[in-house]
Amino acid sequence: MLVESPPEQRAATAPAPPKRRLVRALGLLLAVVLLAFVAMASIGVGAKSLAPDLVWHGLFHDSGTYADIVVRDRISRTVLGLLAGAAFGLSGSVLQALTRNPLADPGLLGINAGASAAVVTAITFFGVTSLSGYVWFAFAGAAAVGALVWFLGGTRGATPVRLALAGTAIGAALYGYLQAVMITDDEALSRMRFWTVGSLDSADHRTIIQVLPFLLAGMVLSLALARPLNAMEMGDDTARALGAHLNRTRALAMLAATVLCGAATASCGPVMFVGLMVPHVVRSFTGPDLRWILPYAAVLSPVLLLGADIVGRLVARPAEIQVGIITALIGGPVFIFLVRRRRTAQL
Repeated sequence: MLVESPPEQRAATAPAPPKRRLVRALGLLLAVVLLAFVAMASIGVGAKSLAPDLVWHGLFHDSGTYADIVVRDRISRTVLGLLAGAAFGLSGSVLQALTRNPLADPGLLGINAGASAAVVTAITFFGVTSLSGYVWFAFAGAAAVGALVWFLGGTRGATPVRLALAGTAIGAALYGYLQAVMITDDEALSRMRFWTVGSLDSADHRTIIQVLPFLLAGMVLSLALARPLNAMEMGDDTARALGAHLNRTRALAMLAATVLCGAATASCGPVMFVGLMVPHVVRSFTGPDLRWILPYAAVLSPVLLLGADIVGRLVARPAEIQVGIITALIGGPVFIFLVRRRRTAQL
């Protein structure tokens, strides 16, 4: 007896009408224009006021003046925001498809917890004090947890439920360890308090160079998985009938999400809601087709992250509020609104 797939799942692999493809393509182009505008605003606007001519000079010259140094710092901050935002958006989209859970984000599989636990371990037991040192520990922690989740959730055949349960259990255990160490070590608490909320204010070219290869590799891999993940959304039996290799696709999706989230979290901390909220918004106007969800998420997630960073720099001048706090303040109410809408509450 054949069971017909739900219409929204069949639509993920069915060819879109030419008019709809054109609308989606134009929408993606507009999203790119919006991202360029936000990126320019991120360089031109900050906690320290600079005249437009000083910003323009700092873009093309590095004479060592205070204005040039500020502009160079903003450029590094903007580049990291672009990369990390795209990574969070892509990893969230991939994890939602992998687990068939619209509430999935990097925290669901314990990846953020692994990165955080590794950083606090580096500070407390190895005396690491620089961000460039944190990066490698955070990335290693995220990768280790991703591998452990796959081992526990996929030993007898990976399924979305097993992966989610394994990630939730490991994440809870690691956050318990994290809190225990931070409570008993004032130095670790002092150094971790800004990193754990997520921030772009310590971005520099060394950090970007360290994480760039991992981010680019994860982005390419996640975009290449759009078609097989589309097939898997219609159910395991249908995906097999379409020729999809389930375990291979799930393993590669886990790898892509772990690399993206691990590198992004290592560089700017565990920023919440970006990888959860943006795919919901994108799905409301692209439908369930990951061939469109992933590019849109890669463009609009940096818009959210950089926009939140700009707000954090402006509302508390001459100080600033970390971007992770702003995304949480924005993301909470917006996410409540989104999950109440049936169209975006389902994959």
